[in-house]
Amino acid sequence: MSGESTDATVEGATGPTDATVPDDYGTLSVVGIGPGLPDHTTKRAREVIRTADCVIASDLYQEFLRDDGTLPPEADADEERPDQAVVRSTMGRQVELAREAFDRVRDGEDVAHVSGGDPNVYGKSDLLYLMAETDDAYDVPIEIVPGVTAALGGAANLGAPLSNDFCTISLSDKWRGWAEIEEKLRASAISGFVVVLYNCWRDYERAIDVLREERADDVPVAIVNDAGRETPAATPTGRHRRSRHSAR
Repeated sequence: MSGESTDATVEGATGPTDATVPDDYGTLSVVGIGPGLPDHTTKRAREVIRTADCVIASDLYQEFLRDDGTLPPEADADEERPDQAVVRSTMGRQVELAREAFDRVRDGEDVAHVSGGDPNVYGKSDLLYLMAETDDAYDVPIEIVPGVTAALGGAANLGAPLSNDFCTISLSDKWRGWAEIEEKLRASAISGFVVVLYNCWRDYERAIDVLREERADDVPVAIVNDAGRETPAATPTGRHRRSRHSAR
């Protein structure tokens, strides 16, 4: 299972205190909209997006939010919310859009930066805090609006696989080497955790091989595609019956 990932890591990042925020500033809200359909989006997330002066979201998330009614249909947006800007987010523009969000907040706008799943689980919040630290944007208030992450959305299709200790591991190697990923996979398998893999379009079979070395072949595995969407595919299988798949 995977969530939208910025692949940035921040340790000890903090936002401004109320005393340091000018009265005429807006707020940057990093909003998790859940793993898929609007039913999994919280009331708070909808309200923040609906009332924001600017919404930064990918084309896919804009489509979800317009279908839900959280954002007006594109054809009616100028009439229904002429004061709300909707900005297209793409992976190649994340740094640029973070800085644009900071500038808008300083101009008094409330900005909703939309993240799939939960912003703190391989989502957008880490990148925005990192950019705030890099650009000395400690004056910009950042709020995290939590959402349902893909691990929980997928588990809901499978019974109760996460009712005891579990961990999540991203297979993305953009900011770390495979050796670190392998170490975490092996440690989690030895410890008996239920393991949830994110970003498993990368090295999925390699990761399963590592887990196989430390776990019995009768340990159940489930491959979940499109968790939380209209036609989620959850395929329980045995770990020894590894198959190619595309996890989204």
